[in-house]
Order: sequence, then C-alpha cells, then structure tokens
Amino acid sequence: MSSATAPRGDIAVSGLAVMGQNLVLNLERNGYNVVVHNRTTSKMTEFAAGHSGKNLIPAVTLEEVVANLVRPRRVLLMVQAGQPVDAVLDALVPLLDEGDIVMDGGNSYFPDTERRSRELTAKGLVYMGVGVSGGEEGALWGPSIMPGGAAEGWEAVGPMLRAISAKADEDGEPCVSYIGRGGAGHYVKMVHNGIEYGDMQLIAEAYDILQQVLGLSASELAEVFAEWNEGELDSFLIEITSRIFVRLDEESGRPLVDMVLDKAQQKGTGKWTSQNAMDVGAPIPTINSAVTGRIISSLKEERIAASAQLPGPETQTYEGDRQELIDATRDALYASKISAYAQGMALLRQASEEYDYGLNLGEIAAIWRSGCIIRARFLNRITDAYNRNPALTNLLLDSEFRAAVTQRLPAWRKVIQLAVARGIPTPAFSASLAYYDSYRSARLPANLIQAQRDFFGAHTYERTDREGIFHSEWEQDVS
Repeated sequence: MSSATAPRGDIAVSGLAVMGQNLVLNLERNGYNVVVHNRTTSKMTEFAAGHSGKNLIPAVTLEEVVANLVRPRRVLLMVQAGQPVDAVLDALVPLLDEGDIVMDGGNSYFPDTERRSRELTAKGLVYMGVGVSGGEEGALWGPSIMPGGAAEGWEAVGPMLRAISAKADEDGEPCVSYIGRGGAGHYVKMVHNGIEYGDMQLIAEAYDILQQVLGLSASELAEVFAEWNEGELDSFLIEITSRIFVRLDEESGRPLVDMVLDKAQQKGTGKWTSQNAMDVGAPIPTINSAVTGRIISSLKEERIAASAQLPGPETQTYEGDRQELIDATRDALYASKISAYAQGMALLRQASEEYDYGLNLGEIAAIWRSGCIIRARFLNRITDAYNRNPALTNLLLDSEFRAAVTQRLPAWRKVIQLAVARGIPTPAFSASLAYYDSYRSARLPANLIQAQRDFFGAHTYERTDREGIFHSEWEQDVS
C-alpha cells in the first residue's frame, strides 16, 4: 500500500459511468488508493468532490494517471466496448513502461481482447480482459469476476480482485478465479450473459403461462415466485421477479410490470454467444431462442398488426387443478434451466478446446455462485458434477442432473403441450426440451438431410455399415 506521507495510487480506474464509480468505491473500501479518471473531466471532478473523504486521487489527464501510480502500474478501463477501448489504449500505452498492467473490465468482444493482448504483449505490457458481472450493486459490494490474460497479470492483481469480489454464502470463497490466456475471461463473461438471456426468457415464459392459463394476478404471481425461490429455483433472477410483481405504478395504481412495454432490448453479448456457438459447432438452442425472442419482441408494431389478422386457438377455460399446473410449470422451468446450462457449459468445453483456454468448468460455476446475475443455489450442483467427473461432456449425463430431468419430464412435456394447444409462445421451453430429446436420440433424421445434400450437390455421405466416404447417383434409370 502507498504511504500516508506521499499517497500514490494502487490502481487507476478510467471510465466513471455507474459501474466504474461503484468499482472505485469497492476498491477504496477494501483499502486501496484509487486514481480516478474520465474522458469528460467534469464527471471525474464531480465524483471525486462527492467522495472527498475517501482515498481517491483525481487525474485530469492520462499523463496524471500514470504519474500517480505505484509500479508496476495497474489501470482498469471501464469504458464502452469497441472503438472507445482502442481509443483509450492508443493514448495510454505510450505512457506506460514494461511490466505495467492494463485491465479491460467492460463487455468487450473476446476477439478484440485477443488482438489487444497480442499487441500490448509485443510492447512488453500485461493485458487482461476482465469479465465483471453483478450490475451496479455487484460492482459496489462484490461482483463475480472473470479475469483472463497473462498469468503474471493474475499474480499481480489477484489479491486485489479477490478482495473486491463477492464471497459465496456456502463457504466464503471469493467469486473470482483466473480463467485462462488471452480473451478467456471475456469469453466466459460472454457465455455467462448468453446463459442469462436463456434464464430470463424461460422465467418470462413461465410467467406468461401462469398469467394466460390461470389468470394469476400480479400479487399471486409474486407469491408463486417467492415460494419457488425457497426451493431448487432459488436464484437472484427468481428473487427479483417476485419483487417486480409487488411494485405498483404510482400513476395508475396498477402493477408496474403491466405498464412496461413488451419490447426487450439487448447489448449484444447474447447475440455474440449465438454467433460464436455457430462458429465452434456447439448447439445452444435455448440461448438462440432467447436472442430471437428479444428480436421479435422489438417488432411491436408489426405484432400488433399481425394480431388482428393471424388467428390463434379459441380461448379455453382451464379445467385442471390450479396448483398442479403451478407445480408442473415450476418443474418445467427447472428442467429447462438444466438443459440451458448444459448447453452453455458444453459451449465452454468446446470453446476451451478450440481456443486452447484450458477452462475449468467446475471452477467457473463456483465463481458464478454469488455476485453475478445468474447466481443461484443451482450452481453448486454444477460444480459438484464436474468435481465428480472433470471430463463430463454434458451436464445431462451427470447422475444427479439426469435424475432431476427424468423426474420432471412428464411435467415438462405437459406444460409445453398445454402452451402449444393454447397458442402461447414458449420458444425457450420448447428449445430446451428439443435439445434434450435430440441429445438423447441415438438416431436423428440427419441421414435424409445428408442424402439430399449428396443428391443435389454431390457432397458425399458416410454409411452405417462400413467405413469410408461415398457418393451415389440417386436417380436410377428404371427403363
């Protein structure tokens, strides 16, 4: 730590939007002197003035940032992903010395992190892509942190990141771990966000079923989700969902959620996950359906027009047992969640091989247990699964997850069938079940697809009865 007579910064944070500000306060609370910088100087001076009693060192320029840091210098960038990161690096890098450490804590696309890592390494600097999840509250009180990049960088910043990270309720362990080389940290954060997309879409579909079929009020939905949060679905997203249903709109007196326009936005990490999964050949249909769901939700005007022209099934009164359907929906949600996480973890496994990241999947699940948006009791079971079998190819093959899904299969199928019959769109529920059914099928109709490809394009095929590559003339002369 820096001395009291000549205070110097242990770390600098450049970029003082809400996440950057809260990480600064987190670092300072944990005993670090923090140099604060922002491209718009007024934002920095206002922030520093508002926290005048804290160990903050204002810096107007990047030259001042560098001059006020102990060596090796540690600079955390909290600026918008893309060109803004490159712009800051272009100005910052010439001011640094060999061995200095630059960390990008934003949601950068992992190929950009790979490129920047190569460029800065060639200049003798240490570059790290640091995934940070937890939103504003997590940044302030402890996020889940996914640092990737040079191993020597982790050795230098590890104690600091452990100090400011969330601590798991079960064992108090810091929710941070070195992820791997290059862009591994930002890659894992990207997939975290993709899983988050799937999780949120599944919850929304469960809500839609209960609301449309049973006509549950917001207060009743709050009770249902609060009860679910006491069991196997215990998670941050289920918890905030129950709290959302309680909030009333001050103007109309109606539930505030009913006043929110049904157009979901996105920042791109879910889309990146889907795109990259196609590149590495990993099926993630639940995440894909969640990305598509947000896109189709944005077509509000088109959907309103279509609703007046495209018929659906006639409205039916539900004749079944109300509590039975609530329980079945809970089971379908949990089974779908297992399927979604199985897809996400399988993507991480394949990407680890593709990019030589050496990802430890059990450790990744462990650092997601607290601080991040998908934090949940459920993640302990994923860590346990990989502890039982580090070479596990798919979570669905783990004995405990296999048993959990098998037990819920009837409810899972029943809920989706009910939704389809009533014209309630459940793309993520359906995709999750389709993934399970596809993965468990020893034979799929892809033989016909390959035959078609060979028919029109001579793309060849393999046979079931012998080795080799074959091509056939499919139109036989029968004259």
